[in-house]
Amino acid sequence: MDDQTRIEIEAAAFRALRQHLLEKRPDVQNIDLMNLAGFCRNCLSRWYQEAANERGIEMSKDEAREIYYGMPYDEWRAQNQTEAGPEKQKAFEKAFAENVGKKD
Repeated sequence: MDDQTRIEIEAAAFRALRQHLLEKRPDVQNIDLMNLAGFCRNCLSRWYQEAANERGIEMSKDEAREIYYGMPYDEWRAQNQTEAGPEKQKAFEKAFAENVGKKD
């Protein structure tokens, strides 16, 4: 497989994952994804931002999230996010530290 084809297939897989999480399973909470898999939708938007920045394209966290979510993040949260209980929040703190780093 040539590099261009590999890149196109990887991009298609990313788009399918994004569509699945945003359109088919918006009910799955980011906190649950992070606790179970060590990443969530916000990680995917951060990786998008980091890839853009590495290529000299200035992009803020909020801009990357809006591109990823297809709307401002606060709007997505209002439509889809539910409150997480103390157990989930504690598990999230651990998962976040292990997979992303310390929170600011």
